[in-house]
Amino acid sequence: MKPFTLKILLSIGVILAAFVWMMPTFYNIWPHKKINLGLDLQGGMHLVLEVQSIKAVETEVERTIQEIKRQLREDAVKHSGISRQNDNSILAKFEAEKDKSGFETLLSKYYKNIEIDSSRTESNNFTYILKLPANEIDEIKKMASRQALETIRNRIDEFGVSEPDIRIQGENRILLQLPGIKDPERAKGLIGKTAQLTFQLVDDDADMAAAMNGPVPAGDEILYQEKQDTASGSTTRIPFLIQKRVLLDGSLLTNARVEFDQYQQPQVGIEFDRQGAKLFDRITGENIHKRLAIILDKTVYSAPVIQDRIAGGKAVITGNFTLNEAKDLAIALRAGSLPAPVTIIEERTVGPTLGADSIRMGIFSAIVGGIIVLIFMPIYYKKAGLIADLALMVNILLIGGGLAAFQATLTLPGIAGIILTIGMAVDANVLIFERIREELRTGKTGLASIHTGFERASLTILDANVTTLIAAAVLYQFGTGPIKGFAVTLSLGIIASLFTALFLSKLIFDILLMNKPSLKLSI
Repeated sequence: MKPFTLKILLSIGVILAAFVWMMPTFYNIWPHKKINLGLDLQGGMHLVLEVQSIKAVETEVERTIQEIKRQLREDAVKHSGISRQNDNSILAKFEAEKDKSGFETLLSKYYKNIEIDSSRTESNNFTYILKLPANEIDEIKKMASRQALETIRNRIDEFGVSEPDIRIQGENRILLQLPGIKDPERAKGLIGKTAQLTFQLVDDDADMAAAMNGPVPAGDEILYQEKQDTASGSTTRIPFLIQKRVLLDGSLLTNARVEFDQYQQPQVGIEFDRQGAKLFDRITGENIHKRLAIILDKTVYSAPVIQDRIAGGKAVITGNFTLNEAKDLAIALRAGSLPAPVTIIEERTVGPTLGADSIRMGIFSAIVGGIIVLIFMPIYYKKAGLIADLALMVNILLIGGGLAAFQATLTLPGIAGIILTIGMAVDANVLIFERIREELRTGKTGLASIHTGFERASLTILDANVTTLIAAAVLYQFGTGPIKGFAVTLSLGIIASLFTALFLSKLIFDILLMNKPSLKLSI
């Protein structure tokens, strides 16, 4: 009797657990997440982004140029200009033989991966064309897509989208499905924000007017600060002459949060890690009374004068933000900058009305199919059909509980999977009942017929369901969002069907015949 009691307790425990997981979907009686609805059911956004991976290559080349210049300064090697060409090669010029030799020594010592594409000498002018290896460029592009994927995933997670589907498509495209999004424009702005934060000095020694009308001084660039007049709504662009050399960037950030200034205007407070704090301390100490520009995505947000050394690694970004703008900027900075800009090349929005119609028609189909099956089984299999009906209702409860417990997403194809499962669950019972009927015709007792019928049908049921489960696993592995939803509900349905058909139904028969082994079966 002990194993029999354990079977009863196990069945009750599984059913209660499924009931507990399901309840928050219908009633907010305890804190737990509901069944997540997919994009096709609750509405949302479908986006395909293209990562401008060539920009990541340009950034890497520029970083390499800055490192080479820094190393040349440390080695007292003079150059006549080192710059990036349009094809992402590096042009380096030298005038003295000793500087040329020093440059070649530096390359062989620190930059063995850089290839010398060509070199020429003209009247004591030495020119080199350098290139990154092709395999390294390919790796930079692939890494840009992977880093963009993780950065966007982090931003979406902090934005609060439930069960987003984010994946790489091809070499440089990212697919996003964001169900239940309430503010699509804000989401697109957050996703596309490059969020490349840099700290660079303002070149106050150069003539801004001359730079605006003529050539920009070497090592400088013109960037703008945008100021909006709250009264008129007009935007003014204020030019700044900024030194190209990046003193500190956002890669060393540890936190970014929304704060409020003395006038209760939103701003973003940032904190650096130990290395960043040390750099910030040194930068501010070496540049007292100079202006340090805080630049985000090539836009100057503020350029305060450094009055004293700033220890502790904390700074503030101001810029006439709204509260949502400040929140989104803080999210973007915490999640990290994109390694390259992304552009939206495909966008679809599914309205909640379409989602509501899909849910209503899907549930209606499931109810109609379920009722027909519930009516058919008692008519054809008499009282045994009622046991099959009970197992079917438990089956649906287990699928819902599984969806809630594993926080899987229910999609429209997922509802189709549930409807398919209803048929598969009944099919298992049909196989068992027909085997039982065959045993009864041979003259066996009801209890013996049940045991033999379940024993002989089990292997067939297992074979059929396991092969379907393998197909569902393949669909889940290689399918997109809605197809994944179908695979999830189909897999849960198969497992639930095996439990209800082979375990629960047999347990109910055993309970009914426990003290009446010779009872005539109504089947």
